[in-house]
Amino acid sequence: MLEDSNPVDDFDGQDPLSLLKKLQSLLAKKEMEKLREEIWLAFAAFENPLEWLLDVLEASSDWKGKGHSLAYNIAHELQFWIKEHPNGQLLEFLCLISQSGLRLRKLQSRVFPVLAQSQINLLDLLISIYHLHDADRYHLLGHINHLYHEDKFKEAVVLSIKLKLQPDLDVEKMCVPLLLQDKMNLVESYVEEYPDLQQQLLRLLDSWCEPGFRTETITKQYQGVPNIRPEKVNRKLLSKLIFRFLDKYSLDPALCPNTINQRHLGTLKYLLYKRFVEKTMTQENWTDHVQCTIGNNRWLQEQLVQLLASYCRLNAAATWALHYSLPEDSLPCRVADELKALKSQKRDDAVKQKEANCEEWRKDHYYQLPIPREDVLILSTWEEVQKCKEHVLQPGQVVGIDMEWRPSFGAVGEKSRVSLVQMAVHGQVFLLDMLQLLNQDGNNEEALSSFFQTLFADPTITKLGYGMSGDLHSLGLTCTGFKDLDKHLSGVLDLLAVHKQLPKSSGAVKKGSRKVNALPWEDEAERCGRLPEKGLSLLVQHVLGKPLDKTEQLSNWEKRPLREGQILYAALDAYCLLEIYTKLQNDLAGFGLNPDILTLQPKKVCPEVRAKKLPRKQRMPPACNEESAANVKENPSSSVSILVSDFRVVCDNMLQGLGRHLRCLGVDVRMLENDDDHRKAAELARQEDRVILTSGLPYQTLRSQVGEGRCFSVDCSEKAKEQALRVLKHFNVQVTLADVFSRCQACNCNQYLKISKEKMMQLMKRRGFWTEAENTAGELSENRSANFEAETPKLSSRQPVYSPNCQWLEESGLDTNSALLPNGTSLKIEAVPIGVLSKEDLAYFYCCGQCGKVFWEGSHFGRVVSQFEEMLDLSEDHQSFYEQN
Repeated sequence: MLEDSNPVDDFDGQDPLSLLKKLQSLLAKKEMEKLREEIWLAFAAFENPLEWLLDVLEASSDWKGKGHSLAYNIAHELQFWIKEHPNGQLLEFLCLISQSGLRLRKLQSRVFPVLAQSQINLLDLLISIYHLHDADRYHLLGHINHLYHEDKFKEAVVLSIKLKLQPDLDVEKMCVPLLLQDKMNLVESYVEEYPDLQQQLLRLLDSWCEPGFRTETITKQYQGVPNIRPEKVNRKLLSKLIFRFLDKYSLDPALCPNTINQRHLGTLKYLLYKRFVEKTMTQENWTDHVQCTIGNNRWLQEQLVQLLASYCRLNAAATWALHYSLPEDSLPCRVADELKALKSQKRDDAVKQKEANCEEWRKDHYYQLPIPREDVLILSTWEEVQKCKEHVLQPGQVVGIDMEWRPSFGAVGEKSRVSLVQMAVHGQVFLLDMLQLLNQDGNNEEALSSFFQTLFADPTITKLGYGMSGDLHSLGLTCTGFKDLDKHLSGVLDLLAVHKQLPKSSGAVKKGSRKVNALPWEDEAERCGRLPEKGLSLLVQHVLGKPLDKTEQLSNWEKRPLREGQILYAALDAYCLLEIYTKLQNDLAGFGLNPDILTLQPKKVCPEVRAKKLPRKQRMPPACNEESAANVKENPSSSVSILVSDFRVVCDNMLQGLGRHLRCLGVDVRMLENDDDHRKAAELARQEDRVILTSGLPYQTLRSQVGEGRCFSVDCSEKAKEQALRVLKHFNVQVTLADVFSRCQACNCNQYLKISKEKMMQLMKRRGFWTEAENTAGELSENRSANFEAETPKLSSRQPVYSPNCQWLEESGLDTNSALLPNGTSLKIEAVPIGVLSKEDLAYFYCCGQCGKVFWEGSHFGRVVSQFEEMLDLSEDHQSFYEQN
């Protein structure tokens, strides 16, 4: 209140307290028009309406909670009243206080404690009414520092953002406590409009990723911060945050060298795994990718040598050390010795002979291009493409189409731009060099776009592909003229869908009336990099007898000129589609396929495929259900349903909410921990026959490590429930009522112990968690629970009975004295509310046989059934309520 000012004057004979009670009564009755009239009368009667609002704020505390309080309504009306009364008493008051800086600061000092506790809607009103944007900046910063030293970090940051004080505050001081409290969104808002602060924050986070840095150094400095979550300050999560900032704010990657180095180091590890463990990358391809990844970075050069030494590749480590001129004293001892020997001798001829033998073995055991090399044409000018158009755009033509692009291995800012488009017709293959064609003439983009649109929209031309939607998505990223190619397709047959319909065989693959024995797993095969086939290579083996050689798949397709091995690989990838199509047409029954499986749809809209999350306003749902090897999210073309018991998944650490929802429906879900590397998902998928559910960049890496259709990209912009529905529809999983809550949400166990209510009472008494004296409190709790359930929407008038499809443990296995399960886990009976024991209609408790969590029948089961009703088989009458603690 201002100096030499009296308390609020009486208004129409009412004292201030009576007036407030009257206004509160009107608000409680929701008589908003009458409330507004009374507030405006008060504004006209009071000498200082701004002070009256502060009196109201200081006299009550209801404005601290959610919802529109009396103070909010007064502030809201005051803002309108000021706009409608630019002249008069209020103007005189404002002029009075503006002439006295001391008076104005006192008025603003009174409102500042209120700001720190206000909800956003009231906060904005008070800032506007009291002109805090024009207040003394030094004075405001003093209040911000006061909040900070009271450990009110969130409040300090919110006010700083509202008052635009960030440039005058230390970004590390303000943001680090929020990072430790896992308030990342608030940190992003704090630096949103200030590029300098974004760069400072990025450098700070990157300094925490420096090799040898210990996160305990940070947490010890902020031990007094409430609700701290030190597990969030780990290198993996920091790396994700940094890359999100780089992408969101378009910052220079040079600001975070430590993080970029760690990302490149991960790429090196992956390349070594592909070369020396999987053995699916040629020496030439591997060398090319290593050089592109390392560049002139001396630290990465040294890391490469150390990694090669850890793989016992001493000769390779010494060769790279010599190539990069690394000093001998920086090398491991064994590598340094090998380097000395390498300098004094030439390359061993045995190595050359080994490579030659391996090449001969590949020619004998892999499917080869059945047309002469001179019939493979590389097209790098538009005049050459015209010849291709004459052959391809013929009614009744069958065209095999494939595309190649340089793998990014998760590199920052790199997109999958198509470098080569392969089009195969009978007897010829055309390789369209997209890099050359798009760089020569600006008109080529429009001409190529017209060519592709004509081709893909023509229903008289059969287009064959394998995961074609993924190829078209990458083509759309290449340049703007190709973005809409996947909107309307006609005459397209994706052999990936056909492949999924082929009957599986463990020992041999049926091929008409004959059998093609699986190729032997010889020592030579292992040395030359032979691994179990997957994807298109597996389909070629099933239909044509030999698999494809995929060692050129991860080539650098942007390097020119293309090597002969790349040319033959690219041509064969497209031409084999024609061979497969012809073979299947001639003997569909022999392959166990339906006669109409190769029938083309007259017109089909292709799904909208996204590799990254779009702004909310730009998000569009997928348009159809065509299967794809890329980010397709609708029903697969297969009509065969899968039982929940046969569906097993592994979720990465960003999809734990999805994992819990799937467990609710009985799906066997393994979830990665926060500090697990995403490659662990591939290991679990291979070892336990699971489908990988992931999102973002890991998808491209993981899908190459498992079989086709075994990795699914989830849209993180959707809620967990929508994600779960999309996954179940995509894989056509049939969920029954017996599957709901047949697994523990906490630990994924499907074994339960059924305990009667009477026995649960005995256990709780013995453990000291319940006494007869607590019956009254229990009845009250039970009544509240009953009221809650009464408000829950019912699916039907007949309520279901909980009958899960799980394994039941023997009750005799429970130690009643110690409440220990057979595996030694303690039953979590302390988490059972007292009121539940008083429910008359409750007969049993269901205890997880692995983690000991206790469940009981309640309303949660009904809510889950209601949420997933469209996916459930509701043919049975028995449904029930099931409530989890």
